[in-house]
Amino acid sequence: MTRGRILVVEDDLDIANMLRIYFTGQGYEVSLAGRGQQALDLSRQNLPSLIVLDILLPDMDGYAVCRQLRTSPRTRHIPIIFLTQKDDRSDRIAGLELGADDYITKPFDIEELRLRVQNAMARAERESLTDPRTGLPAGSEIERELQERVRQRDWTLLDLRIEHFDAYREVYGFMDADGVLRATAQLIGSTLEANGGDGDFVGHAGGESFFVITSSNLAAGVSDGLKQGFDELAPSHYTSVDRERGHLLFDRPGEPDQRAPFMRLAVGLLPAKEAPLDDLTKLLAAAADRRRQDAEGDH
Repeated sequence: MTRGRILVVEDDLDIANMLRIYFTGQGYEVSLAGRGQQALDLSRQNLPSLIVLDILLPDMDGYAVCRQLRTSPRTRHIPIIFLTQKDDRSDRIAGLELGADDYITKPFDIEELRLRVQNAMARAERESLTDPRTGLPAGSEIERELQERVRQRDWTLLDLRIEHFDAYREVYGFMDADGVLRATAQLIGSTLEANGGDGDFVGHAGGESFFVITSSNLAAGVSDGLKQGFDELAPSHYTSVDRERGHLLFDRPGEPDQRAPFMRLAVGLLPAKEAPLDDLTKLLAAAADRRRQDAEGDH
């Protein structure tokens, strides 16, 4: 199981490859970007758990990259560590004022960087900012986003749940189940890239539940894309025997064989104009009702 996804934004190929090799050996999944715009694109497509960001880049400086990441609901939660040759106090303050989580200068001690990466990820998880399996915003970040959205009008909340996930986890185990969650998070990101807007938000509410907030005029397209994408994705997580059989078969000692359908994605759409905006608990309950109706409608 990967320890998380790191995006290294560094135009020096020697340093970038060294960091990729080192952190891959530490159990992380590592992606590289040599330009600021490439880093922004990669961050939206497949949310990293943490970004190591050089300040001096060919197309834009790291401050501009950090600023854009921090102003987007989809990426503002990602821990950022600045990696740079600059050592002036004013440079450090500028980075921290933009919301960077840490700052380390070149030449650097790789073990020190490893500990800073590890601590930044742990802090995000401890403060319920991210889910450790998907890297998506969780807990307090979801609540914070909803509190901001209730003051607006043009949005729709999508309540997502992977149906029959518990049965899958029981048969295939926790590691494969976590793989399904990570794949679902990636699917949500790619679907929003294709069908969503700049102000979209994605959150992992825990277990098999996710939230998406998008513009009301885009919500139906996002929902359709997610359902179709999950239907295409799900079979790859089953063995060929299960795919041929078309369902899961439980083998419990002393009990008759039990069947479970393959996983599918239920999506409940709750537009702001139909939502109880005065109470977050009621809002989430209303969205869950829409999702349950969707799940029942597909049976």
